[in-house]
Amino acid sequence: MQVTKKAIVLLSGGIDSSTTLAITKDLGFSVFALTFNYGQIHHAELQSAKMMARQIGVAQHLIFKLDLANLVSSSLTGDSEIPKMRSMGNILSEIPSTYVPGRNLVFLSIALSWAESIGSYDIFIGANSIDYSGYPDCRPEFIDAFQKCANLATKVGIEGKNVAIHAPLISMSKGEIIKKGVELGIDFSLSHSCYDPDSNGRACGVCDSCTLRKKGFKEAGVKDPTDYFA
Repeated sequence: MQVTKKAIVLLSGGIDSSTTLAITKDLGFSVFALTFNYGQIHHAELQSAKMMARQIGVAQHLIFKLDLANLVSSSLTGDSEIPKMRSMGNILSEIPSTYVPGRNLVFLSIALSWAESIGSYDIFIGANSIDYSGYPDCRPEFIDAFQKCANLATKVGIEGKNVAIHAPLISMSKGEIIKKGVELGIDFSLSHSCYDPDSNGRACGVCDSCTLRKKGFKEAGVKDPTDYFA
């Protein structure tokens, strides 16, 4: 009897991670979704991650408590104002205050530990280097370097059972990602992108992430289901 391969998917509840989750499921993996409660100032994305995991279907969804807010300086953990009303040129060329130092490095390291523990050799991350907010840990160079490190740092790597770090969206535009998600049946009204939602979880409409989200739906020719308050 063929055993279904297991995969860890980093799931934030946004467009990219949700599409990555659906792609992984479509490839036939038994999916183990990993979401981080890392000290971000709002938890709307955690609720979206739960809903996406239910909609797409996973073997297990783990929300991992990790208080990076005590260690890092980022506007996502409340150290400064969320940038808003920035031009697309600035969004695509500058590293903003929403950058969380070492976030993907830490997240992937924990995913690697879980993967080795459950016998998984595949980790999926929704990193994107086209329509993104300038984060250095979303680049192909970082993904490649982490994969090399993963196979030097693990028992399975030393034994020749290499772990693969998959970033299927790395070279896709936000519009292409949304089209792929729609093709795979994702209900994007369940997803959350905003960096500064109101108390009801409605998106601000003017932070970098909302700007990229709006741009993506427009490019995809798909109606944006987001409830914006601005």
